[in-house]
Amino acid sequence: MDAATTTLRSRTSAKASPDPFVRVEGVGVTFATRRGDFVALRDVSLAVRRGEFVAIIGHSGCGKSTLLNLVAGLQAPTDGLLLCAGREIAGPGPERGVVFQNHSLLPWLTCFDNVHLAVERVFGGTEARVALRRRTHEALALVGLDHAEHKLPHEISGGMRQRVGIARVLVMSPRALLMDEPFGALDAQTRLAMQQLLLDVWQTLGTTVLFVTHDIDESILLADRICIMSARPGRITREIAVGLPRPRSIESLTTAAFATYKAEIMAEMKIAHAG
Repeated sequence: MDAATTTLRSRTSAKASPDPFVRVEGVGVTFATRRGDFVALRDVSLAVRRGEFVAIIGHSGCGKSTLLNLVAGLQAPTDGLLLCAGREIAGPGPERGVVFQNHSLLPWLTCFDNVHLAVERVFGGTEARVALRRRTHEALALVGLDHAEHKLPHEISGGMRQRVGIARVLVMSPRALLMDEPFGALDAQTRLAMQQLLLDVWQTLGTTVLFVTHDIDESILLADRICIMSARPGRITREIAVGLPRPRSIESLTTAAFATYKAEIMAEMKIAHAG
């Protein structure tokens, strides 16, 4: 392990264990509308082990993002219970970092300053300036952007901006990384590169990951387990363990085992969408 990842790994590393780090128990979400109540989620239960990479996949409108927002503490459930590290989720917390599809970088700050702002908010009251700067350098190096620290967001590509967004979350050393279609707006080639980057980062840090996507290939490549959701109302209809060997790479997409998983998930999603 190189020096650039020592601090981050020491705070986030966790091999997958049988103990759930995130628990979703009988969760439901109902919205009041002018046409009456709309049930977005009903009786959703999920357990994510420490260090596990779990993907949530389903057609648009099935409630994937709603479920992720609940775990992030950005939204409260109508029914059920959500726990993280054995504590009820009652709002956002530093142990859960969220990466959205839109990186939301501040355009007037450099890559370094965008990441440094986040670490200051979390550790500014307990750590020295030099330690905060070291954390920032490490996070940017981990996503391969140590050479672009001085650049403004408009001076780098979309993929690089998303890498800064990931670094901004990693610098806070979250124990769980919650990702809502973070590569959905990228072109196909950049998306493959970002998937490989995420695999490398996760395999280095061992952080618990809950990853929302609508892309079947992406879910198989990245995840230990895939949860398939149906809509009207949203619920998890099937969980599929992905047995592809690790470490994985983009080359995993060409294997016969990958094709078998893809066919199974496509068939299951067709059933879920019809139901």
